[in-house]
Amino acid sequence: MKSVIKIKENRDFRRAYAKGKALVSPYAVVYVLKNRFGSIRLGITTGKKIGNAVKRNRAKRVIRAAFEPIVPHIDEGYDFVIVARTRILNVKSQVVSKAIYELLRSADLCEEL
Repeated sequence: MKSVIKIKENRDFRRAYAKGKALVSPYAVVYVLKNRFGSIRLGITTGKKIGNAVKRNRAKRVIRAAFEPIVPHIDEGYDFVIVARTRILNVKSQVVSKAIYELLRSADLCEEL
């Protein structure tokens, strides 16, 4: 079972924004950057544009729930920073999961389900 480590440091987020590859879907933007830890690291951000704290926290929960079933299929050694977009509030995590999976498949970072 692959484990996911949380990205907490601001420098790690900034590095992903600056050097990472941006994959865009209607629900989220995924920044992908190779790391030197050999593990999967995930950072989630939701801006004030999403709404109040309740809406931002829901968006984070949806992203976490969407990312979980994909983890076993993701190649290790990458940082993923996922930025929520406003449309994420109107969909279930399965829809977001499918969108993120398709993005990762198109970037060759994920194997078949």
